[in-house]
Formats: sequence, structure tokens, C-alpha cells
Amino acid sequence: MCNENGLVCQYDCTILCSEIAVARTYTLRRRAGQQAETRLRIVEAAVALHSEVGPAQTTVSMVAERAGVQRHTVYAHFPDDRSLQLACSGLSLERDPLPDIEALRRIADGAERLRKGLGEIYAWYARNADLAASVTRDAEFHAVTRETVTLRIAKPIAALAELLSTGLGGGRKRLALTKLALSFATWRELTREGGLTQEEAIDVMARSLECAAA
Repeated sequence: MCNENGLVCQYDCTILCSEIAVARTYTLRRRAGQQAETRLRIVEAAVALHSEVGPAQTTVSMVAERAGVQRHTVYAHFPDDRSLQLACSGLSLERDPLPDIEALRRIADGAERLRKGLGEIYAWYARNADLAASVTRDAEFHAVTRETVTLRIAKPIAALAELLSTGLGGGRKRLALTKLALSFATWRELTREGGLTQEEAIDVMARSLECAAA
């Protein structure tokens, strides 16, 4: 009930409005959290499928089933294949980043930097072998996958090759050989097909590049 100045009524209204605002904020935060969790499940499901069957063969229905959501929920978060692939590659690289180029740049000795760089990218390939194999295969014929690989993988590795090649004295041929040494296909040929250990593969390619620089 209001007093003669209406102060009690105003006080009660202020409290009520404050409680409504708090409740609304809580509801919105909870909804945003649920949406973020759903989005993450969708991306994780797609990443798993990309590793198993490849991006080109992964369908929205497959992602929805794996994530435990409806197809329209997938589309609500990712309206097209490109947006989903960018989210997948972004999550994968956030959880397991490519070699830190700036950290490698701080290594003054070119030979040491080369072996460190080779070791880091080969270790990354070993940890992500199935996914990398599926993605690089599909990039040969699937436009969206090729675009994603170029943006997320090819450009950083090209920058890494430039850095490692410069440490050996630079040169167009040396850069080409460094790119070959850093490729997933080379790592797989040396370790999976050739049976070399990680250390042996690093040593083989490092010695080859060092000889080319001599």
C-alpha cells in the first residue's frame, strides 16, 4: 500500500523490477550456455566424422545423429558446410595448435631451428594422423575442404617453410625442398610407409636440407 507520498509503492515496484531483471538475466545466460554446449557437441561430432569418413562424406544427418540433435539444430548453428568446417578446424587447432612460428623464430641457429620445426610438425602429424589423412585426401577434390585446408593448414605451414628455409640460407630450390619436408605426405611416407621412427624421419629430412644448403 502506498503512503501519502507514494514512496512505499515506488519501493515495491523497484524491488519487483529488479527481481524480474535478475531472473531474465539468469534465463538468458542459461540459454546461452545451453546453446554453446549444443554447438560444441555438433562441432565435436563433425570433427570425429571428418576423421573417420572425411569431410566430403560427412552429411548433416550424420552430424546430427552423432551429436544427438535434430538436423534443423545443426543448420541453426551452421547454415552451410563452410561454416561448420571452419568451426571444426578452429576447434581442432585450438586444442592442438600447429608449431609456434614466433617461438621458432627466436632460435638463432638455423640447423637447430630446422630440426625443432620438423620435430614439432611431425609430432603434430602423428597426433592427428587420421584426421589429417582424411582432410588432405578430400582437399584434392572437395572445394570447401580445399579452402579450409588452405586457410588453416597450408598457409601456416608455408610460413613455417619460409622461416626454416631462411635459416638455411634461403633460395627458391631450398624453399621447395623445405615445403616437401614439412608436408603430411612426406611424414607419412617416411614413418607409416618407410617404417622410420619420428627421430629417424627428422634426421633424414634435416640432413637432406642441410646438404642442400651446403
